[in-house]
Amino acid sequence: MNQSRDIPEPDLPAFPPEFLWGTATAAYQIEGAAREDGRGPSIWDTYCRKPGAVLHGDTGDIACDHYHRMEEDLDLLAGLGVGGYRFSIAWPRVIPQGRGAVNQRGLDFYRRLVDGLLARGIAPMVTLYHWDLPQPLQDQGGWQERDCAMWFADYASVVFDALADRVPYWITLNEPIGASFYAYAGSHAPGLRLGGGAIAAAHHLLLGHGETVAALRALGRAAGRIGITLNFGPTSPATQEPGDIAAAARADALATRWFSDAVLDGAYPKLLTDFYEPICDFTFVRDGDMARISTPLDFLGVNYYKSWVARACELPPPGERRATDLGAVTEPPPGAELTGFGWAVCPDGFRDTLLWLREKYPGLPPLYVTENGCCYEDYVDPTGRVRDAERISFLQRYLRAAAAAIEAGVDLRGYFCWSLLDNFEWTAGYSKRFGLVWVDYPTGERLPKDSYHWYRRVIAAQTLRCER
Repeated sequence: MNQSRDIPEPDLPAFPPEFLWGTATAAYQIEGAAREDGRGPSIWDTYCRKPGAVLHGDTGDIACDHYHRMEEDLDLLAGLGVGGYRFSIAWPRVIPQGRGAVNQRGLDFYRRLVDGLLARGIAPMVTLYHWDLPQPLQDQGGWQERDCAMWFADYASVVFDALADRVPYWITLNEPIGASFYAYAGSHAPGLRLGGGAIAAAHHLLLGHGETVAALRALGRAAGRIGITLNFGPTSPATQEPGDIAAAARADALATRWFSDAVLDGAYPKLLTDFYEPICDFTFVRDGDMARISTPLDFLGVNYYKSWVARACELPPPGERRATDLGAVTEPPPGAELTGFGWAVCPDGFRDTLLWLREKYPGLPPLYVTENGCCYEDYVDPTGRVRDAERISFLQRYLRAAAAAIEAGVDLRGYFCWSLLDNFEWTAGYSKRFGLVWVDYPTGERLPKDSYHWYRRVIAAQTLRCER
């Protein structure tokens, strides 16, 4: 792959010698092969067929066809020079009914993927749950049911038995806020519109996380390091009016602290538990749950995309209220530069979030940025290039912010760019492109963008600095 001379050279400070450079994907967003080799249906397969749920009626049936083009994608990773690759395992590919019989063809696919990464000198970072719950489990109540936490731990144990000797990094859950508050409040699969039921789903997800941490630790020396990935979206008041300040505090508590307080402090934010009293009695929280959920971690994964400001708005009556109804309307900060998703470009907010985590949680485990990236209106120009200068600028600013956080004392040990490939972007379908590699969806053809070559230079330059 030729590097074009007009791609700007990286201008970054030196990162620590052992810093792990990587990129990330998720199973439903790239794999395709939705009905092949024994894979069962997931809640996203079902949700995509709900009229109006996904833009243009797009589905993940084919996605990037990674299931059939794995070797090509592994070579793209090797060409990028990454030291790590974060990917997720599809629960319905491994256990099609969610419980019971294991699909060996599904496990074998992930064995080949892990072996292919290791053969290329790339460390696998495995996410066990990236939102694709098997549909048969949703038919039994899904994450609203406490049993789902145990079903998840059982599934994780199957994967550990197959791969624990070769995987150095494990992530239990990706962004549980998306799989609970959003998923059970109407905007993500399964698309229910619940009040207290969404809060119960969030708790059971975290309980499943705690049970899974225990299951991996039970393997002893054969096990790798284990953590969880949480999304952080700090929210400030749009004005100094008391209503806006209170609305922003609630929105920020959900976006930045509901899950991190539970995992790192063993309690949910009182601001929100008090606020939720009209719709939730919290009887699903049992003795010992919070201790299990807050079992110490080996690392914390940080996903960061955007910051918000919030204005107060009227709340629905309790009987009509969803868990995401906080009496707050969020929007990008005034005058902020926006990505193609309308998300604010806030590298200072990224740096400040990393610093806040260190200050807020004594004993904070090491951090890895497990997702950070952007989408823009990418296209292949007449010369056959994707000149995504905006993405290069975005990544450079965020990496500088990461370096500033490290300089200020944050124990940040890796950065995984979202994403390796353009892919199925959930309810936005195929309309948003986050990849370092362009994907032509009708043909599956891959084309590294300018940002791919730039990021390769970043990794190569940092490696040379370390060797010196």
